Amino acid sequence: MAVIAVYSIIGGVGKTTLAVDLAWRSAVLSRHATLLWDLDPQGGAGWLLGQPESIARRAASVFQRDGRPRELIAPTRYPRLSVLQSDESMRSLSVALARIGKRRRLAHLTAALSAEYPRIIVDCPPVLNEISDQIMAAADLLIVPLPPSPLAARALDMLRREISNSQHRHPPILPVLSMYDARRKLHREVHTGLAAGWPVIPMSSMIEQTAVRRAPIATFAAWSEANLRLQRLWDAIESKLALRAAISA
Repeated sequence: MAVIAVYSIIGGVGKTTLAVDLAWRSAVLSRHATLLWDLDPQGGAGWLLGQPESIARRAASVFQRDGRPRELIAPTRYPRLSVLQSDESMRSLSVALARIGKRRRLAHLTAALSAEYPRIIVDCPPVLNEISDQIMAAADLLIVPLPPSPLAARALDMLRREISNSQHRHPPILPVLSMYDARRKLHREVHTGLAAGWPVIPMSSMIEQTAVRRAPIATFAAWSEANLRLQRLWDAIESKLALRAAISA
């Protein structure tokens, strides 16, 4: 079982698109029963998968003591891939979690679901608060998409400080250089400097088409450089999880 959180405190870096893509690869290509859990109040993950809009307004209720996450999990049109969609109730989740006072509630919920879903991909909101504390406590791996700009260094430093200050145990971080355009000098400087060795996801019209088609890129542009880069990222994630499992065995 592994919980993979896709998290960034910077908006507009393709976080939700990446979470959906990784969940699809986990389910369809790696053949794991996979749950995509959307914690972002914008609710983009289910929408990108072509799911109907959630009308229940109950997504935050699963964090209550008597919450029933299985009642809100829905299958998608892709084999082995299910989704727990977000809705407007998630806007007040940080307040509710602070009131509940259970800092490992998300960890307990993911552990309870792990028998059915050995891979859980979490699309995280871009916040540093009670929700991010819950995410750090639950995640086995943190995927952090960052832009090719000086802001990337600042955001990564903030995240590392927050984790070290609030968590005794924290997941490994895998930063990803997102929306990279090799024609831009600043992007190249970040790529060869701060982001040297990071996985790279290029700026691509094919990735933009995932929102138009409401489908993962591999379903319509498997030949593209962007898809190959995303597959390379997923392969790296699988390798890290396999190494972790071997060490834990």
